[in-house]
Amino acid sequence: MSRRSPGRAARSWPADPRPGQTTPSDPDGSAGVGGGGSLPPIPDVVVPAERPDPDTIEAAFGALAGNRPLSGAQRDLLRSMLSVVWELAREGTEVGDLKIADAALAEMTEAFRVFRPYRTVRKMTMFGSARTQPADPVYVLARDLATHLADAGWMVVTGAGPGIMAAGTEGAGRDRSFGVNIRLPHEQGANPFIAQDPKLVEMRYFFTRKLMLLKESHGYAVLPGGFGTQDECYELLTLLQTGKAEPAPVVLVETPGGTYWHGWQRFVQEEAIAPGWVSPEDCALYRVANSVAEAAAEILGFYRNYHSCRWVGDLLVLRLQVLPGKAELAELNRRFADIVLSGSIRPVDPFPPERSSHDLLELPRLAFRFDRLHYSRLRLLIDAVNECTGDGRSPLAPPPAELAKPSS
Repeated sequence: MSRRSPGRAARSWPADPRPGQTTPSDPDGSAGVGGGGSLPPIPDVVVPAERPDPDTIEAAFGALAGNRPLSGAQRDLLRSMLSVVWELAREGTEVGDLKIADAALAEMTEAFRVFRPYRTVRKMTMFGSARTQPADPVYVLARDLATHLADAGWMVVTGAGPGIMAAGTEGAGRDRSFGVNIRLPHEQGANPFIAQDPKLVEMRYFFTRKLMLLKESHGYAVLPGGFGTQDECYELLTLLQTGKAEPAPVVLVETPGGTYWHGWQRFVQEEAIAPGWVSPEDCALYRVANSVAEAAAEILGFYRNYHSCRWVGDLLVLRLQVLPGKAELAELNRRFADIVLSGSIRPVDPFPPERSSHDLLELPRLAFRFDRLHYSRLRLLIDAVNECTGDGRSPLAPPPAELAKPSS
């Protein structure tokens, strides 16, 4: 049974008032923040969380799981979740905090249920402004890109709202679309192309919505938009930059002659890269495209030879369609020795953890000790792997969008 480390503590002191805010006992603010009086007390001891009782957790797990065919990992994780509920109950968690935890778990559970039958199909998430009108060339570009990906066997995930989100669902068609909608008081519900569809999920919180928009997809297209679009783009790039998301293609799309993403690139170059806030090689994490053909080629081409990756111990395993030839492998080791901690990039057979979970055993593999730091260089390595043909013949064509069934 998994054990959670202690460390949570219940709040046992009043929140600080906002600057200028008074309280009943402090009508003029003289004893509040900046008022010259005493500050609210701050506890000098953080009380560790009470450890869950193993027998209670096991009894609850037995009642919930029954005789369901769960793997060892599933059982451990479900016990861990029950331990979290134990802590929430024992610490007297406030109602507002419980509402957040309850709603977030419920929303994620519903989203998992909706996406689960389609986990073997590659998906592209499309971000962009909700204000883009159907006559706008950017809307037409987004719609046509979604059509192109759907014709290639992919599915398209959007936020289910108007504008670019409607363009994506219109282009892909209802059968090949998902919607992850956010409930906002000033906007209507889901767009008519996905409304009432069983592949539509409604969310209350932006953070759960963003998680599902990012987690379930294998490629991302970001079109011009406002603060929300910029937020989604920056978080996506941050997750890729830090290795919190599996490598994936990100294409920033605008119409020919457009200035949105080219202006954004100038800002990044002059205000983030030049002073050293961002490394120049991190620009490898995205591409700017000005046409459907360019954007589709970036997304589909990312999986021309590369299939996926996973960690086995301290080894990063790349699953491929075709192994590099001898000369190609030597060139990969020469170009990317800087991100290999020890040893070399080498072909391997499936490792025991992969065999036990039947994890894509039919695919050839490369493995190496990646430094877990330079993820933009890892992206460049994947690009180089995609240029490998094994025998030096013509470049590989993009594989079918259907994936192997994931293991439990």
